[in-house]
Amino acid sequence: MTTQEIPAGGGPAADDSSELEKFGYRQELERSLGSFSSFAAGFSYISILTGVFQLFFFGFGSGGPAFIWTWPLVFIGQFAVALCFAELAGQFPLAGSVYQWAKQIAKPVTSWLAGWIMIIGAIVTAAAVAVAYQIILPQVSTAFQIVGSDSDAGLTSTPGGAQNAIILALVLVVFATIVNIIGVKLMAKINNFGVAVELGASILLVIALAIHIKRGPGLVFDTHGTGNGQSWGYLGAFLVASLMSAYVFYGFDTAGSLAEETTQPRRHAPRAILRALTAAFVVGGLIMLFGMMAVGNLDAQELSTSGMPYLLKSTLGEGLGDAFLICSAIAITVCCLAVQTAAIRMTWAMARDGRLPFSRAMAKVSPRSKTPVLPALLTGGLTIVVLLINLGNQRAFFILTSTAIILFYIPYLMVTGPMLVRRLRGHWPRPEHGPYFKLGRWGTLVNLVAVLYGAAMTINLIWPRAEVYGADHWYFQWGALIVTGLIAAVGATMLYVRRRTWGSAHTSPEHMPDNAPDSLPG
Repeated sequence: MTTQEIPAGGGPAADDSSELEKFGYRQELERSLGSFSSFAAGFSYISILTGVFQLFFFGFGSGGPAFIWTWPLVFIGQFAVALCFAELAGQFPLAGSVYQWAKQIAKPVTSWLAGWIMIIGAIVTAAAVAVAYQIILPQVSTAFQIVGSDSDAGLTSTPGGAQNAIILALVLVVFATIVNIIGVKLMAKINNFGVAVELGASILLVIALAIHIKRGPGLVFDTHGTGNGQSWGYLGAFLVASLMSAYVFYGFDTAGSLAEETTQPRRHAPRAILRALTAAFVVGGLIMLFGMMAVGNLDAQELSTSGMPYLLKSTLGEGLGDAFLICSAIAITVCCLAVQTAAIRMTWAMARDGRLPFSRAMAKVSPRSKTPVLPALLTGGLTIVVLLINLGNQRAFFILTSTAIILFYIPYLMVTGPMLVRRLRGHWPRPEHGPYFKLGRWGTLVNLVAVLYGAAMTINLIWPRAEVYGADHWYFQWGALIVTGLIAAVGATMLYVRRRTWGSAHTSPEHMPDNAPDSLPG
């Protein structure tokens, strides 16, 4: 794989705006993000101190210490996807990432459904991330346990914990919406600060856990008997545990969503996508491995209920443990912010192409903040609706988390699948690919791995297993599958009804440059 420097011409911002015009769009968003901000957008979406702290208990409880092997396996699959995305980000530096990429290489119906499902997925993800406050803040201080009792602190598996999770989540969603309305500069400053804190805290946490190591790395072969009673033995338990890693490793395409606000996006976005995923893999893997090697009692029941908060406080003490939990709360904050930012850009990109209801209104950019205000209000409001639907229903949190990740894996396949078809037909990379990130002779193999992994994990995620959703009520067990199917069906119905207007992109004149070309790339 290769990547080359783009020859310098005039000023970076002017050159970037000129390149945008070649795709038939004029510069409307504020182009102010640099290399670190681009990386931070992807890293904060993945957010190790959110995902690992929120879901370690599930992976450990489902597969024992040996579940750690799911981490590199899922990383390899998603890194193949990220490599494909890096190629596309270098070719199409446009807001909307997956929607725009699918629009350039797939059929119009594919790109529309990819964008539609991604928007809903980001809204559901924002809700799922915001709920993570409940796992962290009440563990720092019971003052954050506003409803319920102190015994509900840090839990979403009790009615009191579930209700309190919604209250804390609502505060975070409102905050993220306000920041996104104010503008991308404020968003980037907060996000960069949060990512700096998360990276620094993660490194210090790895060191602190390494100092307290009590056992060797042989624990990675300890299954804790989780395969007993499984029809597939430990393989069945391992597949369930792999959902924890799958829940963490997604959202790295966010750097591509902010392409129209990034300077030199053809250069920065591909690198940001790959660096964000790699950094998350290294840091998250070390935290979990060293944490299990350092915890006093590896058989403690709390590791399968409370998870990482219990591990830290029992290993490092209350004071130091609380300090790292506060850093995790900061990471959750910027993660939710980044998720909503990506949802806003995806919504705006589709509206700009006239492919959503009320497109003209939603495609408007505030002249003051250079931000799409209506998509920010819409995504924030819908996130609140998702949270309120789950009020007091602790089981629904598992459906919420599973649905969120399924709604990303499917659109990812809608990009990597058509891309593989193009490769096999000799239509990718294109003759005019240019001096941007390219996989070269490894492209077909990497693309094939991305498609096979994506298809296999989608089946694994959508599988209605009692081990994940319980077996007491069919609507819980089949909840993620039903919700995903309904979202796809509603989108397909809407597209069919509006096929004449949404069937292909029609950029409104107010979003086109004065010197719009007769034929656009793609």
